Amino acid sequence: MIEKYLTGWSFRSATPSFEPGQEITVVLTGVRGDDVVARVGDSILAVDGASSENVDRRARIKVTEFDDNDHDGRAELLDLVGETTF
Repeated sequence: MIEKYLTGWSFRSATPSFEPGQEITVVLTGVRGDDVVARVGDSILAVDGASSENVDRRARIKVTEFDDNDHDGRAELLDLVGETTF
């Protein structure tokens, strides 16, 4: 009975992985060096095409590269999809 109830459930990871070409919606959370970044759990994506003015906004991005060992990657900005999160 409990197996039927739990079908399809999974636990989230603090360090999610991404595949090149994957499109996701994120919040642009800050700046690291010259890059605007989106933090998803403990994974960090530098977002090409975003500016520091876009920080704290929701954005649709496309992952271009991701290192599963470092939980770090790059993505390109496709669209800003919302106002500031605050």
